[in-house]
Amino acid sequence: MIRINLLPFRAARKKENIRRQVSIFFLSFFFVIVVLFYYNISLGGRITKLKDSVDHTQKEVIKYKKITQEIEEIKKKLAILKKKTDVIKMLEKNRFEPVDLLDTMTKKVIAKRMWFTKLETKEKQVNIDGIALDNKTVADFMTRLESTGLFASVKLNKIQKKMIKGSNLKNFQIVCAKPTPKKETQKKNGKSKKKKKR
Repeated sequence: MIRINLLPFRAARKKENIRRQVSIFFLSFFFVIVVLFYYNISLGGRITKLKDSVDHTQKEVIKYKKITQEIEEIKKKLAILKKKTDVIKMLEKNRFEPVDLLDTMTKKVIAKRMWFTKLETKEKQVNIDGIALDNKTVADFMTRLESTGLFASVKLNKIQKKMIKGSNLKNFQIVCAKPTPKKETQKKNGKSKKKKKR
């Protein structure tokens, strides 16, 4: 009988298997390292892009903040300018008011029967102090004032006798209320409506 010793062949085969497994392990390990390295580089690129995007966004925010501040300053300047314009318009509107008032008074005064001693104009009323020959003259003058349409109401504040150079005259004081501007009346009406709704 022939006997063959297989032990060296088995040992060599075993060594080959071990070498193969070690090679596979190192190849796998190298492959994992390469994948991790590539993934790390990829993440670094994404982080850099995100940082750049954040920096760009922050710069844009700062830029738009400056623009917003400039817009707010322009709005404030426009508001101030509007107030000044409104004041100028009001002054332009009221510039001829005293002249018109004096002209009206001159036209409505009853000649040779009455005289003004004081004419005072305020924001909401006109005060007239004067001397007349009698009560009828004062009443006629008040009727004339009412007919002008310049005043909301014409009231006799006081009338009393006054002796001047031996003549028995009448010292009078008339208060004329100016009409309320339309804007103010609309505001008042709006407020009263709101109160009624409540």
